[in-house]
Amino acid sequence: MSDILEKIKAFSSEFNTKISPYFIKPEGYEKRVMEAMEYAVSNGGKRLRPFLMSETAKLFNVSQDKVFEAAISLEMLHSYSLVHDDLPAMDNDDFRRGKPSCHKAFDEATAILAGDGLLTYAFEVLVKSSYLNDVKVKLIELLSRGAGGYDGMVAGQMLDLYAENAKDEKNPLELISRIEEMKTGRLLQYAVEAGAVIGGATQEELTALRKYARGIGKAFQIADDILDVTGDEQKVGKTLRKDDKEDKLTFVSVCGLEKAKEMAFDLIKNAKEALAPFGAKAETLKDLADFIIERDY
Repeated sequence: MSDILEKIKAFSSEFNTKISPYFIKPEGYEKRVMEAMEYAVSNGGKRLRPFLMSETAKLFNVSQDKVFEAAISLEMLHSYSLVHDDLPAMDNDDFRRGKPSCHKAFDEATAILAGDGLLTYAFEVLVKSSYLNDVKVKLIELLSRGAGGYDGMVAGQMLDLYAENAKDEKNPLELISRIEEMKTGRLLQYAVEAGAVIGGATQEELTALRKYARGIGKAFQIADDILDVTGDEQKVGKTLRKDDKEDKLTFVSVCGLEKAKEMAFDLIKNAKEALAPFGAKAETLKDLADFIIERDY
């Protein structure tokens, strides 16, 4: 646990040093939105998705530097989703990563624009990246699908809003599993897919990696639900116990705490088994899978 934690912290520290050049401010008052965009991306975080992308690419001997453009693009898009998720009309949270949410640090209108800006900027970064054109096109296709309203992150957020009032849902486990798959799982899956695409993975390798990603994605959401019940607010960096107060459907509320833990451990076990084709090269990804359910933040 300590070894993978140190790797994540070292990666995050280096990643953070490369963010500011992407946020050159204009001279006029419109610079405020760029300031809010940078605040949202620079406002801490584990950098789990960029780390996951980088470690996947390493399976194919691709350096961390070569992955960075795709990784910062993903982190921009992920940060946009957090900015919008924290808004009063959505999850209504005043804190993110232990600091004031973007709409609290700036204002609600600026936060909405900052999220819009980050979403569009993410694709601009990919278009201007140094990858070969066929790689660019594939990354843009996968990211737009993963983030979108058909069966991606936006669709998952819509379903999550529906679930807030679905108190008499006949199959609540199926509902929250579908929400997780789209809202949380899609971008974790994209992180793995992008690393594989940049690395030139075969279809068989990509299939194995997607199985790994789906396992850790669902386990990640279960771990988040568990932390909302058992976590330390100072460590987690956001308001906890909200799900229970709002009577929200979660893996813990539907399955119970112990059953949710069992589900998470089974998912991680299966995810690690999916990495068998990569042998010893995949040890860090296996350690990352364990970290996802053992973390306390």
